[in-house]
Amino acid sequence: MTIETHRPTKRERTLAALLEHGLDLFERQGYDQTTVAQIARAAGVTEMTFFRYFPAKEHLLLDDPYDPVLTAAIAEQPRTLPPFVRAARGLRAAWRALPEPETPVIRRRVRIVARTPALRGAMWRSTGNTERAIVDRLVADGTSPEQARVAAASVLAALVAGLYSWADDEGDTGTLADAIEHALDVIDVCHD
Repeated sequence: MTIETHRPTKRERTLAALLEHGLDLFERQGYDQTTVAQIARAAGVTEMTFFRYFPAKEHLLLDDPYDPVLTAAIAEQPRTLPPFVRAARGLRAAWRALPEPETPVIRRRVRIVARTPALRGAMWRSTGNTERAIVDRLVADGTSPEQARVAAASVLAALVAGLYSWADDEGDTGTLADAIEHALDVIDVCHD
């Protein structure tokens, strides 16, 4: 019996090289001082290749594949709960169900975002898609648009605060899931 090992494809290797070299340059020079050309050159590819993977430099740091998982977890919460509680508990359930991401890379990405004023704004623009997805889910389940917007904005503010706190933990202790749990603990009031 032969055990097959996954060999990274050229696309996966290029993506990994762009991410690693981009993070190295951002940490060494600063985000604003690093150009796409420098990242591409360090990764051994052209600028055009960089843009095939990322529409802009900030996307190297702000990729968010979790929206469908988050909204599905919110949909599974009892509709009898207030929208805010449904959203908070849905986010909590989603993070509990997800595997812990590759911590060092995620922590580096979030730390760079947290320490770069221009990227903090971009992070909020990026979470706008998540916010719209949560609002749409809550409204589809019968919540008023106003209540849905407040609930979504509140839980996302806690989530982002938890991410930034976790990334700034110089001791690199604790998991991302733990940080999100603690952030949601602050806002998730018991509702029975």
